[in-house]
Parts: sequence; C-alpha cells; structure tokens
Amino acid sequence: MKSANSIISHILHLPQFKTLKSHYCYQKFISLLAPRFQKAIAFVYMRQEILFVALSHPGFKMELNYNKDLLKNLLTMLAKQDEKCKNLKVSKVVLFNSKHNSIIKEKSIEDTVPHYEEMSFGEFEINSEDEDLIEAFERIRESIENQI
Repeated sequence: MKSANSIISHILHLPQFKTLKSHYCYQKFISLLAPRFQKAIAFVYMRQEILFVALSHPGFKMELNYNKDLLKNLLTMLAKQDEKCKNLKVSKVVLFNSKHNSIIKEKSIEDTVPHYEEMSFGEFEINSEDEDLIEAFERIRESIENQI
C-alpha cells in the first residue's frame, strides 16, 4: 500500500495539477512581503510571464504601483532560491482591484484580563438598606480583595 506522501507526490506531478506547484510559490512570495503589503494582496496569479496582483482595497494600488520593481525582484530572487519555484519568470507586474478580501487574516486579540494593577483595597462603606445592593457591593469587595 502506498504512503500518503507518495500519493500526494504523484498527484502533484500530474499535468492537470500543475497549478498546485505555482500556488505554493505564490504563498511563499506573499509571505516574504512586508506585512502591510500582505494585507493589501487578495490573490496572485501568473500568465505568460505577467504577474497579476489582485488588491483587496483600491487605496493600496498607488502604494504598490511605486513598488512594482520590488515585487518583480522578490519573485526573481525566490525563483533562484527555491527549487520548486525555479520556473517563475516575471517580465511585467499588473495590479488591479478585487472585490475579495486579503489572504492574510488579522488576528483578533480577545484577552479580557486587566493589564493594570488594582489601586483599590476594597475598603468602602456600604450606605444602603437594600439587601440586594449590599450583596452586590460585598461581591465587588471580595473580587477586589482577591485581585490584590
């Protein structure tokens, strides 16, 4: 029985899956860019030695327009360094706007733990006759004392 690696290797060498090799190179190319450029790119593809770069927002077009040479040089260097990407040759870079979002997803931070030191010691008077309010203030006092 064949192993998973040999099956995947066989599939990658089939002509109809030739684009999978280039997809690896495109992902590596985008990962080599600065983070602000990574957020700008929705997707990338090549046709006849022309690199087409789809942008996630029209505001990025002007900035990347000035850096076309950077994109071209980076892809050329990647082709020299990585054996899998040696067939990528770029003569021209075309930028266009896309309705798709960026490939790189921003990581949301959901850390709700306070990052400050508690200034209160939980010493306060409870001036109420309502039992529910007194209980609520007592829980607040306990919570403050537990954080110290």
